[in-house]
Parts: sequence; structure tokens; C-alpha cells
Amino acid sequence: MWGDGLKAWFARLTGAAALAEARAQAERAEARLRDAIDAIPEGVVFLDAEGRYILWNRRYAEIYHRSADLFRPGARLIDTLREGVKRGDYPDAIGREEAWLAERAAKLSTATGDRHEQQVADGRWLMIEERRTSDGGVIGLRVDITEMKRQAEALEQALAHAEAAQKAKGEFLADMSHELRTPLNGVVGLAQALDATDLNPEQRGLVSDIRAAARQLDRLVNGLLDYGDADLAPEDAAGHAPDRPLKVLAADDNPTNRKVIELMLEAAGVQVVTVENGYEAVEAWRGGGFDAVLMDLRMPVTDGLSAIRAIRSEELAEGRKRTPTIVLSANTSPDDRAASAAAGADGHIAKPIRVEALFGALESALEGQAAQAL
Repeated sequence: MWGDGLKAWFARLTGAAALAEARAQAERAEARLRDAIDAIPEGVVFLDAEGRYILWNRRYAEIYHRSADLFRPGARLIDTLREGVKRGDYPDAIGREEAWLAERAAKLSTATGDRHEQQVADGRWLMIEERRTSDGGVIGLRVDITEMKRQAEALEQALAHAEAAQKAKGEFLADMSHELRTPLNGVVGLAQALDATDLNPEQRGLVSDIRAAARQLDRLVNGLLDYGDADLAPEDAAGHAPDRPLKVLAADDNPTNRKVIELMLEAAGVQVVTVENGYEAVEAWRGGGFDAVLMDLRMPVTDGLSAIRAIRSEELAEGRKRTPTIVLSANTSPDDRAASAAAGADGHIAKPIRVEALFGALESALEGQAAQAL
């Protein structure tokens, strides 16, 4: 039988061995934990309830290499950030140091898991996520998103370039439409006017050839510009000359186009007043007496859309009767037509202008005005 002293000695020996084994197991577990945390490719940091460092991995120290000398258990993260601000580690804090630290402290105190971005002095961008643990501490995650940001910026630039290219393409097509259809409108209009005069058979045949060639050119232009034109109707379609006497104001900066409009309308007994730009159109309209307005879009001084908006604005402000207004333009894309309608136009006819299409648009606009008056 062991004496009491021997028993006490054995108990102490057994307890010491058990304690040593427990400590060894704890150290092994901590080493495994550190190895596991170090294996995580993102930066990881553990803080206690007071915001003090408990544990961090190798990647976290690499990410904040300029401040890694300040990391130690028990040190407060906010104090590390304060020193980093003094060193210029955070570009966003320059010039607003205390405000930046206050904002960072507020995020740290809530630690709701919301993500935010942070730029460091070497130009890298980090995504920060911090969550509260069950014991009141904080686990923080740091992800280097520099490459992601670069790719996003490159994509944004590519999209901007694509939009600019699309816009340039649209502007080019609009310019081409205007430059090709404007002279073509003159050819078609003058040929139509000439065809209405007293010609011998040979002359009428020549005019017919001119009109056929113009139609072919028109089809080629439409194919080139890929525009669908509802107003380019066959010559035997659309309306006829209006039955009652009319006075029409026509605005176009091209002299030939003004002449074509005059020939078309005067042949039907319509009185025509022509002007060279939108400013002159508004001034002439203010004088009153016009049953309708024909408006080109691209004109100097004041463009057609601005002129239409000015007319509609004054009609509304002064309680004047609405004057039917039709756009005559080489620009016929859906956007152009929508812009005309938004400005207050009652129709949009594509150049080259067909007599039937013009009279049809006038007839429709005047009938619409008469219906509104009832």
C-alpha cells in the first residue's frame, strides 16, 4: 500500500503529464489552424471584441506589407490604420485623414458583412469584408481585386469605344443620307416638273429616262444606307393635290430644293413662300396666314427641329391655332422620325420628295387639323 505522500506525488506527476499533453495538443491544434489559415489565398484577420489583433495569415501580412511591422497580438487595428494613414498607405485618406479613420472605425464597429473597396499606396485595390463572431470579435477578409478592376475598366472602355463607333456610324450614315438625297431630290423634283410641261415625244422620253435613272439611284442610296422608308411610296400611291386654296411656308437651305417645292405646289395652285433656315421660318410664321409649314431638318442659323419646337411653344403660349407642319428631310432613320414627332411635326417625308407623297402628307395633316377643330 502506498503512503499518502507517495499518492500525492503520483497524482502530481500524472496531472503534470496530462497538462503537458494537453498543452502539446493545443499547440499542435494551433499550428494546424495557422497552417490552414495560411493556406487560404485571401487575407484573413481575427480581432477580439475590442478590435485587437488575435491572429492573421501570411497573405494578410503580404497585402499590408507596409504596415506588417505593426502587427502584434493585442494591438488595435484602428491604431495600425492611423499609423498607415500617417505613412501615406491609403490614398483615399489624403487630405481627410480623421474623417477617413472615423468612417473606417464605424465600419469596423458594425462589421455587418457589407463589402467595401480600399485602395493602397502601391495602386492595388482590395475588397474588404468584416463579420462579427459569436464571442463579439471580428473576422476580416481581404481580397485583391486589382486585376478585376482593371478588366472592368477595360470592358467599360471597350463599351465606350463601341458606343462611340456606333454613334460615328450613325452620324456618317446621316451625313451620307443628306449629301446623297439632297441633290437627288432636286433631280427628281425638276424632272417631275418638266414632265408636267408641254413636251414633244422625244423630250418626254428623255424625261422618262431621267426619272427612271433617278428612281434607280434612289434604290441604290436606300440599299447603301440600309434605311427603310415608308414615305418613299410608288408614284401612283398616296394623296392628290388639295382641293381648296392653300398658303404654305417652306424652309430649306438648298436653292434647288426650294425651287422643286415651289414647282410641285404652284402647279397645284398652292401659294408658296420659301425661306432659307429655321430662324426665317419662325419669323415668317409669326406673320400668320399659313395653312401649313414644310420644314427641312438640317439648316444653318436655326435647325428644323428647333424651329418646330419654337412654333409649337408660341402656339401654346398665345393660344394660336396649330399649324400643320411636315418635315421634308434626307434623314429618315427611326430616330430622326421620332425626333420630328417629339418636336411637334405632323409628318416626316423622305427626300427625294414625290409629289404624291407630299400631297398625301399635306392632306392627312390638314384633315387631322380639321378633325381636331370639330
